[in-house]
Amino acid sequence: MYRLAACVLAAALLYATSVPAGAPQPVRPAPPALYAGRWYQIAWIAPADPHPCRSATDDFIPAKGGGFTVTIACRVDGGRLKQTTVKGEILAGSAGAKFRVAFFGGLFHQDYWVIDHAADGDWALMTTPGGHFMWLLARGPSLVAAERAAAIGAMKALGFDPARLTPDH
Repeated sequence: MYRLAACVLAAALLYATSVPAGAPQPVRPAPPALYAGRWYQIAWIAPADPHPCRSATDDFIPAKGGGFTVTIACRVDGGRLKQTTVKGEILAGSAGAKFRVAFFGGLFHQDYWVIDHAADGDWALMTTPGGHFMWLLARGPSLVAAERAAAIGAMKALGFDPARLTPDH
C-alpha cells in the first residue's frame, strides 16, 4: 500500500513540475479575427498523448451575438476522418483572450485561453486555464522558421518547455 502511495505521490510531483507555476495568463487581447477561419494544430504539450487524433484542424465560424461554432476535424485509426462541431463563446472581461466551448450538446464545458498570438494572426498559443495542455496553432499546415521561432520564444516566456511539444502529424 505504501509503495502505491509513493508512486502516486511521485507521479503527481512530476506532473506538477512539468507545467508552468500557476495558470499562464494571456499576454495580449485576442481580436475577433482569431475566432474566424481555419487553424491547424501544429503541435501540443500535454501530460500524456491525449488521443490518436492527427492532422487536426479547427474551423471557426462567427455566430450572432459574439459566439462562434468550431468544426474540429482530424485523422484517427490510420486515416479515418473524425469531425465534431461545438459551440463557443468569448468570456466577458477577457479582452477576447478567453473562451468557453460546449461539448456534447452542452453537457460538458471547457475553457480555453489564447495566451499569445502573432500580431498578424499567423500563429497562436492556446491553453487550458491550468496550463496542463497547450496547443501551437497556425493559419497554414506549417510555420516558416521565423514564425516558429517567435512562437517558441513566446512559449518559453510563458514557462512552457518546447522540448515537450508533440508534433501533430
